[in-house]
Amino acid sequence: MFKKYRIVKWILTILSTIIVIVILIGIYIASLLPAEDASLIQRKASDISYITKNVPAYRGKILAVVTSTDSMGTSGKGTGYELTELARAYYVFKANGFEVDIASPLGGKPPVVLDDDDMGEFDYAFLNDATAQSKTNNSLSLSNVDFKAYKAVYFVGGKGAMFDFPNNKHIQALVKEFHNTNKVIGAVCHGPAALVNVNLDNGQAFLKNKKVSGFTNEEELLLIPKAKTIFPFLLQDKLMAQGAVFNEGIMYLENISQDKNLVTGQNPWSVWVLAEAMVQQMGYTPKQRTITAEENAVKVLYAYETEGLNSAKALIKECIQKKQNIARGLFIDHSAIAIITGRLSKFYDMTSLAAYTKDTEGH
Repeated sequence: MFKKYRIVKWILTILSTIIVIVILIGIYIASLLPAEDASLIQRKASDISYITKNVPAYRGKILAVVTSTDSMGTSGKGTGYELTELARAYYVFKANGFEVDIASPLGGKPPVVLDDDDMGEFDYAFLNDATAQSKTNNSLSLSNVDFKAYKAVYFVGGKGAMFDFPNNKHIQALVKEFHNTNKVIGAVCHGPAALVNVNLDNGQAFLKNKKVSGFTNEEELLLIPKAKTIFPFLLQDKLMAQGAVFNEGIMYLENISQDKNLVTGQNPWSVWVLAEAMVQQMGYTPKQRTITAEENAVKVLYAYETEGLNSAKALIKECIQKKQNIARGLFIDHSAIAIITGRLSKFYDMTSLAAYTKDTEGH
């Protein structure tokens, strides 16, 4: 009896110690996060000089296409288009002299997904922009869009696109016409689902032998382990089945592919460079833009993955010396990914990068 009691006491002591350690780690990680900017939610496009100053003369129109689907099949999970993937590209196009119209398969007000952890000043500016909101809340129905009026099309991501993009006859006609008339086609994250069932006049799949990027199987299955049963297909698998040469970058880091007039991005962190690549493909030099704190964090993470911890810290120091902000919260996000994927050493490194950024900013 007493022996059993000692065993129970020993187990309880160990469990208590583990709980205390976990709480202390949580408190430490929370201390590495920057204070929230309460003014961010009030940001307006007029506050951002990139959007308002030195805008080139009118260069034409770009059509942004978002999903009309608000749920992931029969899973009960809500979905829609990703606000960040629309807002950031919208302002890149606007700042470079383009008018942007927004369309969806059904028209009207499409469902939207807002991720508070990823929202930046451009995203809040979009929510506070009366013109942008009017266009979004009254999106054009693809059945009524004159495709000839646009110089480029941009398919916005969001998991809803997996359901209503692939078999939409208007999307298929749009992609085919833009291909035939040598216009620029862009798509990001789940947006490339718009390309998977497009066949050209010769019967060949549009995607055959084209280099593309999109949300990867690894990224999808980490977030939604049951993705294979929820979605009609995994995007990477479907793109490859259609003959695409899939360019898979590092998980949750910026990565785009360009194959002549086709520009595709892997995930939300690819939006900025993808939109600017589209502008360049249309024959214009993208307007100078201050790199965001999130983009700088992505560059640091890329340096870590390709060159190691010391190179990542050197880049942090370089950015801070140049007065460039770094979104250290992104390092914490990747520390959580490291835990999920069982990479404990990476978890330590990610918290180390966040701490190093905080300390360096304080000096």
